[in-house]
Amino acid sequence: MSESSVRAVGWARSLPVSSGVRAARHWAREHLDALGWTREAPDTADAVLLAVSELVTNAHLHARSSAQLILAWDSRCLHVSVHDASTDLPVPRRPTTEGTGGRGMFLVDALSDTWEVRSHPDGKTITARFRPRTAT
Repeated sequence: MSESSVRAVGWARSLPVSSGVRAARHWAREHLDALGWTREAPDTADAVLLAVSELVTNAHLHARSSAQLILAWDSRCLHVSVHDASTDLPVPRRPTTEGTGGRGMFLVDALSDTWEVRSHPDGKTITARFRPRTAT
């Protein structure tokens, strides 16, 4: 393997609207446990789980589609990607005190190290990246 090669491990799961967000969080937590994050970087693990909840909720609620959830760990960063069938791009909005919604992308932006959205002919994929911060 060359110096510039990256070794990664990843997991993927399709979550139909009927599966709910709880299934996504539970599935993601199992993989965070396997990586040791829930023990060694619990605050980052909590941030990942909240971002997963928000991204899958957006796919189910706003895109009205299944969500394809992918976790990829490259030994430096966890890439959390959610693909849905909507071509409408997310826009982080400042939350207001009047509404109960509209905070999803604002939270993802605040919790993740970086995030991006990529358009595809069949929808879009939002990827949030997290670097583990170990417990002190």
